[in-house]
Amino acid sequence: MAQQQSAQRPSDPGRTVLAGARVARPSGVVERGRITIEGGRIGDVHSRDPELDEAASGRVVDLSGHLIVPGFVDMHVHGGGGGSFSSADPEECMTVVETHRRHGTTSMLASTVTGELADLARQAAVLAELVQQGELAGIHFEGPFISAQRCGAHQPELLRDPDPADVRKLIGAAHGTAAMMTVAPELPGGLESVRLLADAGVIAAIGHTDSTYDATRQAIEAGATVATHLFNAMPALGHRAPGPVAALLEDERITVELINDGTHLHPAILQLAVREAGDGRVAFITDAMGAAGMNDGMYPLGPMQVEVKDGVARISEGPTAGSIAGSTLTLDRAFRRAVTLDGLTIDQAVQALSATPARLLGIDGRTGSLQTGKDADLVVLDAAYDLVGVMRRGEWLVRPAGV
Repeated sequence: MAQQQSAQRPSDPGRTVLAGARVARPSGVVERGRITIEGGRIGDVHSRDPELDEAASGRVVDLSGHLIVPGFVDMHVHGGGGGSFSSADPEECMTVVETHRRHGTTSMLASTVTGELADLARQAAVLAELVQQGELAGIHFEGPFISAQRCGAHQPELLRDPDPADVRKLIGAAHGTAAMMTVAPELPGGLESVRLLADAGVIAAIGHTDSTYDATRQAIEAGATVATHLFNAMPALGHRAPGPVAALLEDERITVELINDGTHLHPAILQLAVREAGDGRVAFITDAMGAAGMNDGMYPLGPMQVEVKDGVARISEGPTAGSIAGSTLTLDRAFRRAVTLDGLTIDQAVQALSATPARLLGIDGRTGSLQTGKDADLVVLDAAYDLVGVMRRGEWLVRPAGV
């Protein structure tokens, strides 16, 4: 894209104007919009006015023919780029962060995998430092307080009942950075742990559960607000035994995570969930493991080995061999799939990938939408919805051609 400068007054090197693109604002998509960025923040967003473009100071970047959306927010990701958040290695953890940033995820939680409490505490200490440095938005503990009947890619022998004392230990190990914990509420101590998490300001998520409809409703009343990858690792929706899916979909207090990779959910099921929950209660996640952004092959997932074939990750050995083990998804692919295959509007996709997870994580005051005063976190997509640019806090991580 041609890079232009104002002909009317000198360029301000600290100011960038993105002009000519369609812009996904909270009120809807603006044709030929204009975003001003200064000091790492969004100065203003509005419809293109030729007089304003002529008077603009700073570097003007012509993005005609493109779409600009808010940076994506992933509240459930384990790894990417060959690395894992469970490694407790700061450099490897940053490999994960940087991989997903290049695919448009400008804010993310670091999700752990079931392990011994001491190992999880050690991982949390490393991840907490990255949160404090502004690299992560928080920590998500997925396991060990989940059902052996619905363990998925978690090692059954490492699972344990959600003893509130153990829950407190993990919260404490995160040093104030624990954002979410997945719990199977039907297990002994489950409801008490959900209440504990809610009181501590940590999101209580229901997942990897064999819960009934009634037990799930009790967990919601106790303070649970998220469904961990709805439909996956829980009983199927039944006409006599509706199970957790019905309870989670029908309650307006619940935000449902959906893995939109074409493997975890049939498109009809995804569309059903979006219709039933409504735009403001759906959060698209990756649940990505180390192979995200990489080729097929063997990868670690916590203490387990995973084989990735044709982009699908499965446990390679042990009692859970063959189970789907997270995904290799990145959120740019989830966005493209949503608007090209699933029938979602751009506004709906932006809600699910940015606005809703940002609100849930309490970071919507600075990101999740393209509004004045927020961090300049944004993604540039071409006419086919392929990613061509990523900006985080005003800095290009992926530069569109010609910028």
